[in-house]
Amino acid sequence: MKYLIIAAAAGGAALALGSCATMSEEQCMAGDWSGQGYVDGQSGYTMSRLDEHAEACAKHGIAPDATAYAAGRRQGLVYYCTPAKGFEVGRTGSGYGGVCPSELEADFMPAYRDGQIVHEVEAALAAARSRVDGLGARLQELDEKIVAKQAEARADGLTDEQREQIRNRIAEIRRERADTEREWRRGQDEIDDAERDVRDVRWRFRDQYGSW
Repeated sequence: MKYLIIAAAAGGAALALGSCATMSEEQCMAGDWSGQGYVDGQSGYTMSRLDEHAEACAKHGIAPDATAYAAGRRQGLVYYCTPAKGFEVGRTGSGYGGVCPSELEADFMPAYRDGQIVHEVEAALAAARSRVDGLGARLQELDEKIVAKQAEARADGLTDEQREQIRNRIAEIRRERADTEREWRRGQDEIDDAERDVRDVRWRFRDQYGSW
């Protein structure tokens, strides 16, 4: 599992590299590689982040100081590799790049997994609410279709066959609406279950991690 997480984080870093430079010309010129390493360590970046900085600064003819960067990053990781930060990283759905030293990771990882539990139940609640919202919108759309078809059926000059076709179509829409409403009600139950799960994990972790 740890290797999968590291791979995901590396993939995210590659996407970031392709989208924009990691350092500005001013930052490259300043040459504060220890400070940049500290900032990156605080953010949980792997050492591969330095390669991205090197590419950004190469455009300005500047090479990084890897030794100073690594020393600053180690100091920044002390801030990052804490239970509180681990919980925050997991709760927000962020990936962990396996950057913490073993002596700090022992406390970081349990908190990170706790945060992942919170993220999962909160994501489930958001998904349930989104589904219900979509079903509610569909119900409204079907109601409008029924009203429109009913008005169409009252129009002058229609043959009996045409009116029958319209009535059949209204019946089809009503059946779809009934199915959709059943799904909407089930969705409401899913929201209730998801809200209960969120309350449970908040209660479970509140003494350890406080409120969020």
